[in-house]
Amino acid sequence: MTYNCVVLVKQVPDTTNITGKAMKEDGTVNRAALPAIFNPEDLHALEMALQVKEQYGGSVTVLTMGPPRAAEILREALYRGADRVVLLTDRKTAGSDTLATSYALKCAVEKIRDYDLVFCGRQAIDGDTAQVGPQVAEKLGLPQITYAEAIESLEGSEIVVRRAFPLGTERVKGALPCLLTVVESANEPRPPSARRIVSNKLAAIPQEYPALLEKWPEFETEDKLDGYLAARGLKIAVWCGEDAGIDYEKVGLSGSPTKVLKIDSVVLGAEGSKEFEASEAGLSALVRELVEDYIL
Repeated sequence: MTYNCVVLVKQVPDTTNITGKAMKEDGTVNRAALPAIFNPEDLHALEMALQVKEQYGGSVTVLTMGPPRAAEILREALYRGADRVVLLTDRKTAGSDTLATSYALKCAVEKIRDYDLVFCGRQAIDGDTAQVGPQVAEKLGLPQITYAEAIESLEGSEIVVRRAFPLGTERVKGALPCLLTVVESANEPRPPSARRIVSNKLAAIPQEYPALLEKWPEFETEDKLDGYLAARGLKIAVWCGEDAGIDYEKVGLSGSPTKVLKIDSVVLGAEGSKEFEASEAGLSALVRELVEDYIL
């Protein structure tokens, strides 16, 4: 039996490069002020889906919701082995909290229709809520297995998953279709394939056509470029809210019950310093002070 997988991924700001411009006045993330990366745990979810395809057959469709620049991680998904990618992008979804985001993703997954397993990372590093995956499962009416570290067996419509926790693991049996949220200890994501980079280097959304024409003027017009990409399966599918059947009242700031009350910029500064002698006694004194200050 083959299995069709859908992987929900997110382009997130690189939180290792936070600055004072990271947030807007309305409490939303100023994504333009930070470098954007593939959400780390989503890479582990993609790897798990690719392993299912390799072992059992089927397909891997990668879906992301975000601005046009999110096409960058969709190309990366293609480089790593995804069969199909979809960008859900609509200005009216901007500012969506987890409730609104999960609703929009639920609509897009329903449009994909043919799936046995839905994968996503346990959480995104820009929000750290771990809410979107379970909320998507709830809205789709699917059983969910969170903190998935490994698929121990997959036979017919039954799956057995090992879940990982700080104090141990547990084995859970579930019925398909179901949704899994994947932890970082699940696997080692494969690197992009050189062969797939070459074959998918022109994969693009229409908003990127002007930049492609500057690099490859031989295509002459956007229409010719569009036809070339479509004929070779390199035109990335772009859906707006209407394409996915989204009710706009349920997304965006107006559809998000979570509101940021205020934003405080915290600057950490040292008030002083203390030197310890480079000796066994000095090291013992340093450790003792760290313990007393609850640092260790």
